Amino acid sequence: MKIQKKHVVSAALILALGAAVYVNWQFGGAQAASPKQLGEASYVNANVSTATADQSTHNPSLTRSQENFFASERIKRQSTQDKVIDEAEKVFNLDSATENEKNEAQKSVAKMLKIFTVQDSIESIVKAKGFSDCLCQISDEGVTVIVPKNQLNDTAALVIDDAVTSHYSVDFDRISLIGT
Repeated sequence: MKIQKKHVVSAALILALGAAVYVNWQFGGAQAASPKQLGEASYVNANVSTATADQSTHNPSLTRSQENFFASERIKRQSTQDKVIDEAEKVFNLDSATENEKNEAQKSVAKMLKIFTVQDSIESIVKAKGFSDCLCQISDEGVTVIVPKNQLNDTAALVIDDAVTSHYSVDFDRISLIGT
């Protein structure tokens, strides 16, 4: 059996790759990255704070009225979401509903669920960027992001614009930032 040059080169490359993996494993050890390094990203001059278990139920940087505002708006949004889903279920369960009406109801629910998911993603990102609380509303006019007024600064608009545009296709002039 004749060994060709390409077989020798392939075997050499496989051995070199195996040796590199072994050396990397040997010198790198089985060290896990610390939680501080995983996904760590920050903006220049951005203040990022982490919440402890005690702060998750009550955030001292929010006033009582701000906490009440965010809680009541979340309740309103949840009731609106429930209404949309209930209306769609009614259409699906109607025997007299046409196939076209059922398709339209399904499209409406799918669109609303996508918007709700994007809103939640934007809120999570904004909170991860250091804001104590956030509400995001997406409408035909654009995106409105509500954050505590005392946390607004020069970089807040950039951080929030980046969070919005990374998850939703919207022009910068259609993003509203409101401090409460």
